Amino acid sequence: MRYVSIDLETTGTDPDRHQIIEFGAVIENTHKNLELENLPRFKRVVKHPEYIGMAFALNMNARIFQELVQPTGSTQVCAANELAEQFKDFLVNNGFDAEEKGYVRITAAGKNFGTFDLQFLNKLTNWLDHIRISHKILDPTMYYINYQEDEALPSLEECKKRAGFEDATVTHDALDDALDVVRLLRQQYQ
Repeated sequence: MRYVSIDLETTGTDPDRHQIIEFGAVIENTHKNLELENLPRFKRVVKHPEYIGMAFALNMNARIFQELVQPTGSTQVCAANELAEQFKDFLVNNGFDAEEKGYVRITAAGKNFGTFDLQFLNKLTNWLDHIRISHKILDPTMYYINYQEDEALPSLEECKKRAGFEDATVTHDALDDALDVVRLLRQQYQ
């Protein structure tokens, strides 16, 4: 099975007001058994003419704004209206086929992807022209929930702890978090 783990960093929690500022994705093919460091990766910092956000999100993502102000050269930056097409090109270059209408259909994975990240992506003006997400979404949370004790779904950090990761830190770097989802899911099929 092939899926794409996707994570976003945003300026807040409201997809009608706040913006995507970082996009990370990793392609996993469960039949190939590639080492994590060899998986195809895509990362973009997303620029906007101005930013609207919540203090906690802006603070948590200060490194992204630093990169926008003083680029190091190692980070790829794109405008919000360029993100979908660049991501589609990455997918096609890594073996995905564009359908007759021009978009690429993928199975997505991510912690809260269906209820959070996808809401932001669908707000991008040309997202659906280039990318379609299968209604079947992989979320590793279901493997790490304790139905007898948990009052809420476990966080990514808690999932990593329950999986026995030595370092359960969540970096809030979109690509790192997308890789963590692959690591968590791999414990179920490897």
